[in-house]
Amino acid sequence: MKISARNQLKGTIKTVREGAVNGVVVICRHNHCPIKADITMEAIRDLGLEEGKEATAIIKASNVMFATGKIPSLSARNQIEGTVVKVAEGAVNGHVTIETPEGDRITGSITNEAIEDLGLKEGATAVAVIKASDVLVAVE
Repeated sequence: MKISARNQLKGTIKTVREGAVNGVVVICRHNHCPIKADITMEAIRDLGLEEGKEATAIIKASNVMFATGKIPSLSARNQIEGTVVKVAEGAVNGHVTIETPEGDRITGSITNEAIEDLGLKEGATAVAVIKASDVLVAVE
């Protein structure tokens, strides 16, 4: 399967916390730095999501925000630190790609103004910020 979402992070499901309508699936990569996905219970059941199962977190670039450091007391559940490895500015928006210490890459689409204001350039430290409700879960 090929999809247009740039960010596809493979890992193993650590936990599934069930709710009445939605649940939170925690996918661990490299035994740490989990990614939390808030998805429907129907999807959890249909995909057979359970602890220990391999899964892929899928995130559209337009759903990735950036910060220059981790933000305490933030409702977005996913804050992933890395180093900026690529910046490609367009007419109004640009793409920023960070690489985690483990080698995972996360690309976000943000305004050129934000790129400049945050000082996002190759070699800079940045944090990808992603809401759990913006994370899709896929299985083979």
